[in-house]
Amino acid sequence: MDLFTYGAEANAGRQPLAERMRARTIEEYIGQEHIVGPGKMLRRAIEADQVTSILLYGPPGTGKTTLAHVIANRTDGQFVRLNAVDASVKDVRETIEQAKDNRALYGKKTILFLDEVHRFKTSQQDALLPAVEAGTIVFIGATTENPFHSINGALLSRSTLFRLEPLTPGHALEAMRRALADRERGLGALPVQADDEALSHIALVAGGDLRRALNALELAALTTPPAADGTIRITLAAAEESIRQPTVAADESTQYDVLSAFHKSVRGSSDAALFWFLYAVEKLGMDPMVFLRRLIVACSEDIGLANPQAMVQAVTAMDAYHKIGWPEARYNIAQAILFAVESPKSNSIGNAMDRIYKAFDTIGSAEVPLHLRDAHYKGSKQLGHTGYKYPHDYPGHYVDQQYLPDRLSGYTFFEASLQGTEAKMRENQQRRRKD
Repeated sequence: MDLFTYGAEANAGRQPLAERMRARTIEEYIGQEHIVGPGKMLRRAIEADQVTSILLYGPPGTGKTTLAHVIANRTDGQFVRLNAVDASVKDVRETIEQAKDNRALYGKKTILFLDEVHRFKTSQQDALLPAVEAGTIVFIGATTENPFHSINGALLSRSTLFRLEPLTPGHALEAMRRALADRERGLGALPVQADDEALSHIALVAGGDLRRALNALELAALTTPPAADGTIRITLAAAEESIRQPTVAADESTQYDVLSAFHKSVRGSSDAALFWFLYAVEKLGMDPMVFLRRLIVACSEDIGLANPQAMVQAVTAMDAYHKIGWPEARYNIAQAILFAVESPKSNSIGNAMDRIYKAFDTIGSAEVPLHLRDAHYKGSKQLGHTGYKYPHDYPGHYVDQQYLPDRLSGYTFFEASLQGTEAKMRENQQRRRKD
């Protein structure tokens, strides 16, 4: 087969290389060794045709659909594929009715593969439950979104969850080398020679997405003019033209994860905190205000009185963002982030609030001590609202007296830490307790 014959077949409707090279067996499957490697439970189930209801969760291009096809090729039952983008509850119910007939008339099971299952609303997912519970269908769901956020809890509990990890450039290289050698489904029938640096570039830019890598390889092969001897040589320059840096998609689950990574990094890594912030805004298109709000919270939750200036920096950065906008304000925000990360840390504010919330359950309602009640009216003394000691009349502007309700007298809620400014507060607390 020459390039022109191949190109004519491709234009006539031949499937893309990525589709043709899709794994047919578990032996051909690339990656996800942690769940389908030799001896792993899911692999054993596939080989024995004993797959039960499962959920496949992972980023695009990690092999969820391919794994479902491997299962389809291995099973002795009927395999039905639906996509939640265009499938309806009616489609699901028709599949379930057909599955009942298959089991009753032929003793065969039905596997329903529902791609992008997170696109189904809760009510639509509910339609699957009776059939899954009764074993009428074996359900396989694929989702790119966190299933604990997007999948009905009842359906999730009745399925085994498998998390697929992002594939590596090494996996993409393996897939491309297979395609170059495969004469039946790949490019092996063509006189293609691909430079190592060209394949490495495609694998790196594809980010482990086998579909993107194989499609880029095919594009390079189809658009590179043959040399005098007919050889199609894919160089680095050809590879660079065949694949571009992807636009990163950020679904709701991804945004929550990145925001969580940012907040946790504020507690321990300037490099990571700044990275996640800029990655989220520049690559995912997230709103800087989301991170400014979280930073302000962190300045009290994780830094608190150990360095009160962290709050000032964060609020000032928010004000700067409102006044000068993005991208100029990224310098102000970065300054506030770094100031917060490098500040001494304390969670004493949160601990104090937690203790108070627990105390609510202890006391029910709280009576204000008589000497703390409002006395700015005639007749207050007759009601016994006396005895308050004005602290500024005493040495050090402090006097020991009861401030909490009677039932909580003697309780300590705020315990200053030894971090930063709080160390002085702790000394002050200890001194007062001795007085």
